[in-house]
Amino acid sequence: MDSRERDRRRPPRHRGLRALLLVAAVAGCLLVGGRLGTDSPTLPNIPAPVAAPAPAPVPLAPAEIAARVVPTIVTITSAAGPLTTAGTGIVLTPDGVVLTNHHVIDGATDISATTLVDGSRHTAQVLGYDRFRDVAVLRLDDVTGLPTATLGRSADLHRHDPVIAIGNAEGGGIPLSAPGEVVGVGQSVTARNASDGSRNRLTGMIEVDADIRPGDSGGPLVDAFGKVVGVSTAGNTGMRPAPVDPGHSAGSTPAPDSPPTTGAPIPIESYAIPIDDAVALADQIRGGRTSETVHIGPTPLLGVAVTDVGETQSGAKVVAVGAGSPAEQAGIARGDVIVSWGANPIRSSSDLTVEMTARHPGDRVDLGWVDGGGRQRTGSLTLTVGAP
Repeated sequence: MDSRERDRRRPPRHRGLRALLLVAAVAGCLLVGGRLGTDSPTLPNIPAPVAAPAPAPVPLAPAEIAARVVPTIVTITSAAGPLTTAGTGIVLTPDGVVLTNHHVIDGATDISATTLVDGSRHTAQVLGYDRFRDVAVLRLDDVTGLPTATLGRSADLHRHDPVIAIGNAEGGGIPLSAPGEVVGVGQSVTARNASDGSRNRLTGMIEVDADIRPGDSGGPLVDAFGKVVGVSTAGNTGMRPAPVDPGHSAGSTPAPDSPPTTGAPIPIESYAIPIDDAVALADQIRGGRTSETVHIGPTPLLGVAVTDVGETQSGAKVVAVGAGSPAEQAGIARGDVIVSWGANPIRSSSDLTVEMTARHPGDRVDLGWVDGGGRQRTGSLTLTVGAP
């Protein structure tokens, strides 16, 4: 039987299936736009979909900002003998870590804070501080679940950006808002502590025309979205000289070259520490990392108040000595000039402050000083616990 006869006997359905398969194969090649052979098929170039830009955030109304920010701050009261200082703090963690200014707690023997989320009052411990940059970190006792502040970026601030300062203005315990705008960044100011008249040169500050008042110190300066961009630190009071409540310190105020006439209008001139800098210091303190300006833990006490001697003589001149203090027990008296700390020379009152920053209660130190009769003297003493 030849091949033609076998083909005639093959069932018809097989021939139909074979034809159908051939058609399908050819159709498949046509569908993908290719051709029979060994080349890979060419796919059409379809562009990827482009995502729509995210909508720009909408600035909040002042009432909305206050509603978000107020629960994340505390009012602070610090006492040093009969004197008290009112201030504000920014809650960083739910377990009560609070950021504020050093001058709010400077010299205090008792510090307490009232949370504005529920009005509860708590004692506060000082974790550490940088007195030169006016930053302090506290921890509130017996507190959990506090709402925390939403932090922004001070590096993104520009002139004319709207801001609001919120704090314990005038020490009344009621949060008040002061709107304004950024006047400048990277500014320097000499701030005066109204409680003791001491002055401190602050650099890299945010200048605003918001009316930051006594008691606002340590509180948040927030942007139009309620994010903290600064820590309110120094300010005057707009149309009147800065008032000082006899029972409360006014915090820090810019020190003018000459005081304004009572009742005379003066321009609003207020300053805040950039939040980027303040949080970096807070992280250093919380990490327990001391430095030339950052002190960690309880404050040591030497027991003297000092000032610079003058341009013609180096040293730290003693203007007061605490009764029963380590300095008094070592024989240091008012009018003496401290000239050395161990092997390190003391050229100014700032040198003495730097040496104290790195020490803790219980540390033993060797001092050198010149007494009122011009005699060189030395002595050893042990630092005790003092106020921040």
